[in-house]
Amino acid sequence: MSKTPSLELAEEYIRLGGRRRSKIDDNIVSSRLWEKETPEAEAFWHQHIESLDEKHRQQVEVHLPSISDV
Repeated sequence: MSKTPSLELAEEYIRLGGRRRSKIDDNIVSSRLWEKETPEAEAFWHQHIESLDEKHRQQVEVHLPSISDV
């Protein structure tokens, strides 16, 4: 089965040491960062995910671990 581009971005971000968590509440998607992440993950987030339009960024954020998983 083929992976979506948003899943591939989320997986790469996590592989690099990304620590953001998704927050989904009443179908509103966002992410939170409470723990320090690696410089590589931070740079990847800013370059490849933060620069996306809101719709595409949210598609990546739904693939992050959830804040309710903690």
